[in-house]
Amino acid sequence: MTGPLLRVVGDRNPSNVKIAILRTLGLILVKGGPALRAFVPQFQTTFVKALSDPSRQVRVEAIQALTLLMPLSTRVDPLIKELVGGSLGKNAAVGESGGTIAAVQTATLEALAAVLKEGGKKAKLPDSIRSAFDAAKDLLENEDESVREGAAKVLGATVELMDPSVAEEVLQSDILVVGGDDSGTIKHGKACAIRQIFVSSVGEKLDASLKEKAVQSVLVYMNDDKGAVKEAGCVAFGAVVGRSNKPSSDLAKLESVLLEIMGNSRAPMEIHRGVAAGFCILLDLVDAGDQDNVHFLGKTLVDACLQLAMSGSQRVQYAYNDVLWLTLDVANGQAGLDVYAGLGDFENVKAMKSLHAKVLTRIKEPTILKDY
Repeated sequence: MTGPLLRVVGDRNPSNVKIAILRTLGLILVKGGPALRAFVPQFQTTFVKALSDPSRQVRVEAIQALTLLMPLSTRVDPLIKELVGGSLGKNAAVGESGGTIAAVQTATLEALAAVLKEGGKKAKLPDSIRSAFDAAKDLLENEDESVREGAAKVLGATVELMDPSVAEEVLQSDILVVGGDDSGTIKHGKACAIRQIFVSSVGEKLDASLKEKAVQSVLVYMNDDKGAVKEAGCVAFGAVVGRSNKPSSDLAKLESVLLEIMGNSRAPMEIHRGVAAGFCILLDLVDAGDQDNVHFLGKTLVDACLQLAMSGSQRVQYAYNDVLWLTLDVANGQAGLDVYAGLGDFENVKAMKSLHAKVLTRIKEPTILKDY
């Protein structure tokens, strides 16, 4: 089954057929496992080529398939080299199949981040990870927003595989330097990079002074007048506070800005969703000590999340349902709801109980971060 599928996926099939074939190959990888080791080079060639397909969904399937291939792959250095070249737009295949250069670069960066995360430890050549790091650092200033976001993911994946001093150096010398003359493009790239580096395991090991500078940088970006910068700053706040040595104190510094953004009914949907993503990252990373999540966030912020879970667009509602699911620790029963019931006002408690019964208990896991 594997041979024929690999041979026909590159034919001039419509995108929906390519998607079906790539998904099938992914399933075969999951089911077949080590028995398919001999096919790894062909799988790799097929999936990398699909990254330059004009259909976005074909590119997405190719990224997921490459991720599934990593447990079988033993020679990741050539793959990393090829993906680094593709991310920089150097490969001849870029744009050949009709995909725009920026779209292909973004897909290649996403694939590179996935490969580094799942198989980066298998890299044997010292230059492999470094070349990915250097490419990502350069692409943080790319004109395309999606390319910058992909570059930040690669940066986060590479620092996790390198000495922590590399992350500290790039933060100190490049990313946490807030210049008054920075363009929106540069600020957006820096905000995305802050989020990805602090989410990585290296974020926990960073020097306290760098963590403090990151809080100040994020505060600046959350107040920016450009939507993309503001949104990226709102997402990054969760990573920075989540890795802080004093999360409650740092959250208090940002609370007034968060409440102002959340209370602005005219703010774009993307900004509200960005804040929700930030809260989900924060609650996933933070060690609140003896506090539960409700006390850690505090009544005022939880109330603001509740209001957004009941109003605005459906996508905003879904995002804040995820936040409340984590805040109340719904997966572990009703204890979180009981804590809130002891703090909240009568009307809010009534609304929270209704939301808990009708919506939150049906959530299996937060999905907002899949978009970030």
